[in-house]
Amino acid sequence: MLRKLSLLLGVFFLVSLTAHAQDKVEVFGGYSYERFRPGPDVNLNGWEISGQYKFRDWLGGVADFDGHYGTLAGVDSSVHTFLFGPQVSFPARVSPFAHVLIGGAHFSGGGASDTSFSTAIGGGIDAKLTDRFSWRIIQGDYVMTQFFNDTQHNGRLSTGIVFRF
Repeated sequence: MLRKLSLLLGVFFLVSLTAHAQDKVEVFGGYSYERFRPGPDVNLNGWEISGQYKFRDWLGGVADFDGHYGTLAGVDSSVHTFLFGPQVSFPARVSPFAHVLIGGAHFSGGGASDTSFSTAIGGGIDAKLTDRFSWRIIQGDYVMTQFFNDTQHNGRLSTGIVFRF
């Protein structure tokens, strides 16, 4: 009897947590394109995932991670960023947002690698599909990296699915 009561209380606790946290957390995942500008410029394809905790319906904190891959000067290369910061959004069926993110980036290719400071400034538009899912129609960011003591001014475009819970 005590075991059943504990199980019932545990399920009730988890359901109440889910109800309390409803629409407080958003997870995005999708395709990402980056115009990487180390000179000469190169097109990189990859992925982007991010998680946002909403403190208010218009203000949240974002953790953003991506990986882009391609050939730079004949060498297979990759660039990854890990960025964090605030995001503001207009809560509506079609919801524009903007963010300023700071963190780091890592480049590897041809036996060389470097990790640097990085920033991203940008925004996008989410379109609500259901209560839980939205389509991130577009996200565009200016991404600055500083690999090998040189500053790169990159552009990043992403699209994908946002899951809300």
